[in-house]
Amino acid sequence: MSRNYDPYKKTILFFMSLVSIVLMMAVFAWFWYHTYADTMYVYRFYRKGNYAMIALYGILLYFFSRMYGALRIGQLRRIEVLLSHFLAAFMANFVIYIVICLLAFRLVSPGGVVLMQLLDCVIASVWTVFASQIYTRIFPPWKILLIYGERPATDLVYKVEERKDKYAIYGTININKGLPAIAEKVKDYQAVILGDIPAAKRNEVLKYCFGEGIRAYVIPKISDIILMGADRIHIFDTPFMLAKGYALTFDQRFWKRFLDLVISIPLFILASPFMILTALAIKLYDRGPVLYHQRRCTKDEKEFEIYKFRSMVVGAEQEGEAVLAKENDERITPVGRFIRRTRLDELPQLYHVITGEMSLVGPRPERPEIIAQYKEEMPEFAFRTRVKAGVTGFAQIYGKYNTVPYDKLKLDLFYIENYSFWMDLKLILMTVKTLLKKESTEGVEPLQTTAMRRRTDSGQKLEQIVDGLKKGKDAEDE
Repeated sequence: MSRNYDPYKKTILFFMSLVSIVLMMAVFAWFWYHTYADTMYVYRFYRKGNYAMIALYGILLYFFSRMYGALRIGQLRRIEVLLSHFLAAFMANFVIYIVICLLAFRLVSPGGVVLMQLLDCVIASVWTVFASQIYTRIFPPWKILLIYGERPATDLVYKVEERKDKYAIYGTININKGLPAIAEKVKDYQAVILGDIPAAKRNEVLKYCFGEGIRAYVIPKISDIILMGADRIHIFDTPFMLAKGYALTFDQRFWKRFLDLVISIPLFILASPFMILTALAIKLYDRGPVLYHQRRCTKDEKEFEIYKFRSMVVGAEQEGEAVLAKENDERITPVGRFIRRTRLDELPQLYHVITGEMSLVGPRPERPEIIAQYKEEMPEFAFRTRVKAGVTGFAQIYGKYNTVPYDKLKLDLFYIENYSFWMDLKLILMTVKTLLKKESTEGVEPLQTTAMRRRTDSGQKLEQIVDGLKKGKDAEDE
């Protein structure tokens, strides 16, 4: 019965989100009238001026809420929505405080803004819990059928299981069973997930689901992502999509470099005290070198020497062997664990941005030998070096340190194919949120030397896993 509300989902979410924004605007309006309106250089705003300030705050709050995902109830985890709300409120309050100071022609007391932030956090907390409960009641998890192929799908099942409030895989079927068998089985489900299966077979199932009005979650292939960034041509009566062979145009490269310099130079200056303190902490801990340098690849696989603050013990990698950090890696020092979690170890890379070896936003710079290993199984991995390596990036924000290379490649290609000046600006602001997410720095598994994982699961094992999870869900429902 709850599925009847699905066509109205966006409208319901919009009004639910509007409640939180209006409440925070009301808090700002109170502080504006009682604390800051009389501090203006012109002594007092007229009625329209007051309304304009309140509207400006609402616009800022909505902008940052959309950017950080504070309004994505049901799509993001509850704790992530809450964190996004805190960040959105902080950014909106910070910007409005700057505006108030400019209008007052002096630095005004930040006490009111601090109290506003605290009240906003309370409102966000209450609203997130309430809205999440309402959403779950109106839109219970989808009962999903997973259609898989030869590629391992166990990791996918566990990823989906992390959001069991929204998705619930209740069954599996191999694509080789054929469309008639899939069509018969899918009748008992509300949606399907099309795993990494051959394109011809996937397209057949996708067309069937589209024709029958069945919701289909599709894992895109590399060719799909390339087409996402293609130009649509309408000069013929036959639709065309133009996939260009180059990454960025001249004007895109110019504005990207402009943004790099405008942000990295002031940021390097502002971060200098933190870098000095970090260097002292590393030196005082074990008297070893402060900086760690290593050969990495940037645009067109051009090698350069990258500098980071050392987070591991001296001699962590014997004989220069490339070994990624593992979960709970004993080689990481206590100081190193802190600077890795807060990303302070990445600050020296601002130097590479200023010199032009890297960009603020781009694919993560990898070692030449690791790229060579990945290219043996995925020749397309070289595509990600069509732009400069970045301090932050699409894969760093939406993925994890231990995300498998194939998924990292897809994320990086999505960024390259959909690049824009505003996307770079958004990803830079999104980096603040990523710094607060612990899972973004998770290491690889103990037996791994790279993020590549062995193909160990089978269809039988996958079905056993899903059956076990299904029994757990049924027990919870009872």
